[in-house]
Amino acid sequence: MPPDAEPFAAGRDADIFSIDDQWVLRRYRDGYPVRDEAEFMRHLAKYDYPVPAVREIDGPDIVIQRLDGPTLGDAAIAGEVTATEVGEIHADLHRRLQAIPAPSGAPGQVVIHGDLHPLNVIATARGPVVIDWRNAREGTPEYDIAMSAIIFAQVALDPAFEALSPLLREALATYLANSIDPTSGLPAALQVRGSNPTLTPAELALLPAQEELIRSLL
Repeated sequence: MPPDAEPFAAGRDADIFSIDDQWVLRRYRDGYPVRDEAEFMRHLAKYDYPVPAVREIDGPDIVIQRLDGPTLGDAAIAGEVTATEVGEIHADLHRRLQAIPAPSGAPGQVVIHGDLHPLNVIATARGPVVIDWRNAREGTPEYDIAMSAIIFAQVALDPAFEALSPLLREALATYLANSIDPTSGLPAALQVRGSNPTLTPAELALLPAQEELIRSLL
């Protein structure tokens, strides 16, 4: 990657650089190594789970398949998918993920994404593809579902996104109705979310209300 190249996209902790029409490079600004993330993605790809192909890695850099299409969140805002469809898609993505054996083979453990929400799903022509596997590890299905529910609830309750609240509430209700009960994973997910350094004080203050909303829909 040329040192003077400018990213064409950026997230909270990484920048995306164009390589060509098939590949992009994602680089973590804090130097976080991508090795484990890439290994999980390659493991899931063996089971035909929808993840970007990984070409190569080097420290905080990962070269992955370029995906064409909006995020699922942007598609929902544009009216291209309904709130119900958003919830159903996330529930299906988690069911498929939970059906894949964990690399370690440990009983009760699956690969968890840890940050599966509409902005981490790309609506491609071949179907939804899940991106941003930095938080991937082995864990319980209930934890991963609880974490996604927390993120849905955060946006639904954030005054800054008041216009999106009805969409997110409906999507969350559909997601939970079509997923296994996440109750046992909720305390751990709330604790991890509460220690997330990328969240603002205002976002952290919403956690109790997020828990209340989730439990009201179970």
